[in-house]
Amino acid sequence: MTQHPSFPVSAILEKRPSSSPWADAYWRVTNILVGESSEQTHDMRLLQKQGDTEQYLYPGLKVTLYVDECESYYHNMMSPNPSCYVITDQETDQAPIPFLVSMSFDEAHSYQEGGKEIYAVEIPSELYQWVENYVLDHYFPEKKRKRKLNDWKKTGGNIRA
Repeated sequence: MTQHPSFPVSAILEKRPSSSPWADAYWRVTNILVGESSEQTHDMRLLQKQGDTEQYLYPGLKVTLYVDECESYYHNMMSPNPSCYVITDQETDQAPIPFLVSMSFDEAHSYQEGGKEIYAVEIPSELYQWVENYVLDHYFPEKKRKRKLNDWKKTGGNIRA
């Protein structure tokens, strides 16, 4: 059985009042903290409150890497704004609850298609280096091959010549 490397992280989410009549609050991920949390629980904890703005810590998350996602990691790392994707469950008018942090845009997009709320946030340098090393060790781009075209004159328009 293949062991998948994991990197412990915590997410910091910020809640601000919304000016929209359809939502009471606006949420966003402000930061990813790397390393094990000293928190014994995986529940959110209020970090600070300034006026109407609140910041919450969500400890106990991890980034897990998979060989079959290396191409997506590579493209994420080479993009103008490489990101961590915090994937959350969110009930209407409730706080988002992060359950996964991914480095794969493809994985995040799949969860988004399934109705999950996704937050992109800048990758901390320590996490970036860890993913970069993994990609360098495991990603081997396939050589692009030119597709061979059929000669329609020789085959008489028959595709299966």
